[in-house]
Amino acid sequence: MHKLLTDSPGKEMLLLGNEAIARGALEAGLSFATCYPGTPSSEIPEQFFRISQETDLYFEYSTNEKVALEVGAGAAACGLRTMVTMKHVGLNVAADPLMTLAYVGVKGGMVIVNADDPFMFSSQNEQDNRFYARLSGLPMLEPTSTQEMKDMTIAAFELSEELELPVILRTTTRLNHVRGAVKLGELKPIRTKGEFQKNPFHFVTVPAVSRNLHKLLLEKYGKAAARSEGWPENRITGDGKWGIVANGVSVNYARDAIRELGIEDKVRFMQVGMSWPLPRDRITGFLKGVDKVLVVEELEPVMETDIKAIAQENGITIPIRGKGVGGFSKLYEYDPGMVRKAVADYFGMEYKGRAPVDLSDLPQLPGRPPNLCAGCPHRATYYAVKKAYGPDAIHPTDIGCYTLGLLPPISMADYLICMGSSVSSSCGFSRASDQKVVSFIGDSTFFHSGITGLIDAVHNNHKFTLVVLDNGTTAMTGHQPHPGVNAEAMGIERTRLSIEEVVRGCGVKDVHLVKPFKVNKTIEAIQASKDYDGVSVVISEELCPLFARATGQMRKTKPFRVNYDKCKNHRDCINYLACPAMYLQEEKVVIDKNLCIGCAVCAQVCPENAILPVKD
Repeated sequence: MHKLLTDSPGKEMLLLGNEAIARGALEAGLSFATCYPGTPSSEIPEQFFRISQETDLYFEYSTNEKVALEVGAGAAACGLRTMVTMKHVGLNVAADPLMTLAYVGVKGGMVIVNADDPFMFSSQNEQDNRFYARLSGLPMLEPTSTQEMKDMTIAAFELSEELELPVILRTTTRLNHVRGAVKLGELKPIRTKGEFQKNPFHFVTVPAVSRNLHKLLLEKYGKAAARSEGWPENRITGDGKWGIVANGVSVNYARDAIRELGIEDKVRFMQVGMSWPLPRDRITGFLKGVDKVLVVEELEPVMETDIKAIAQENGITIPIRGKGVGGFSKLYEYDPGMVRKAVADYFGMEYKGRAPVDLSDLPQLPGRPPNLCAGCPHRATYYAVKKAYGPDAIHPTDIGCYTLGLLPPISMADYLICMGSSVSSSCGFSRASDQKVVSFIGDSTFFHSGITGLIDAVHNNHKFTLVVLDNGTTAMTGHQPHPGVNAEAMGIERTRLSIEEVVRGCGVKDVHLVKPFKVNKTIEAIQASKDYDGVSVVISEELCPLFARATGQMRKTKPFRVNYDKCKNHRDCINYLACPAMYLQEEKVVIDKNLCIGCAVCAQVCPENAILPVKD
């Protein structure tokens, strides 16, 4: 039995933040969950995926975030409690339905979990998605701990049904991946079926209908604002004259700073747990009771700006600062030391900080740069493309493991914006430049948002080669299924779509299927694509070795070794492939047999045929 199905109210369990959200959803009676995986939110749907195999919970890995939100919207319109999860940039993909779903509303509670990523641990930007709450007019809740992540998830469902609106639960990476004790509540039964009540003049958003729905949204927003005034996690503690306001994980840093600086009697502290709509009356009362205010918030000065506006509207002229104090900026994560220093600086306290721990007697930790795994098939495909096209081609790339093609010695990533952009941007590059263009996209990303760009390329007669790196899974976020996955190997029932058939269905005439571990044949196919006058697609098929091992699909192979009698130390194997199973020892190439999976690519690259399978 999955641990989150433990039916022991009152028991404490050590949970990851994302697990706490999943448990909260189950306690709220979650019936229907959808997502497109994206770190730092990926562990939430991972729990639902496993639980759905033991219970009546419906869960799906949707094709992309837009689809996930629309599928969830249909279930919520039938009265089912629904959760949709995604990372911050995923909400950009889902923004189109989000804005109008706010007008249409929901019948069953819908919670949209949106995980921001300050410092960009696994993202291409660190946008602040608190703006989406303001843009859409939807309520936003921000927990500060594992217990609050569970409890606030339950409260989000209740608030959603009360207002008949989706509710956004915003987290950040630090909260998603924190661990803490969580007191369990009672599990509610799963409701498997609902009923849709037809009302086209509410649900069909033609202009005449939407004009009324916008008015209705504003009325609901007013109710949400009233609820924010009494929201339990919009709490004020202390009665000092120094005001501090914080949200999310910054609440913990601020509390620690207050305690460690010994200023509990001097501070009035406000935690903002429902960050939209803001509790304007409570904030006004808070401001009237202090002499100055420090706003502690990561990323953009969202609350700082709003609090300044509230102060101005109420004739309150006290200093209100945030960004620019101490180390507070719009960049990256905050940390406890930064917040302590900012609090001390702003309120005129002497603070020297803690002396750094002396590590001079310890050896420096070895570097671990991001790298494609040993035996990753993408490495072989990159090698073949470089051999066929040379160093001068433009290589738009995409979001996934293959983004690591950026790093030397591969160095085959020249342009990246977002999921699917490799295909569409190639259209621009090929039309605006005489350079050859070879773009890369993964199998999951192709289904997510690569198809529309490919259709555009065919329709508008662009000329470039698209390489689909099909490793049979959504590898970077944890081996989740997608429409092209062999689901049978994962023990689930799903219809598998052929990337080749989809590509040909988009009108592509020149299509090549290759097995990248067959290096010479792969080079020949890619060379043929180079000579084609139009859009060419190369589908490079080979399972991710980690996924293959986990699902029992790993081929039985022997690791390889270097025959030093033949080796002339050209080092083509390292210089072109940089497989992490290889390293230099006493100026000689060595292969770690514990890491080598026996893909044999290095053996095919070696000009002296000096790399051979290990003998029994």
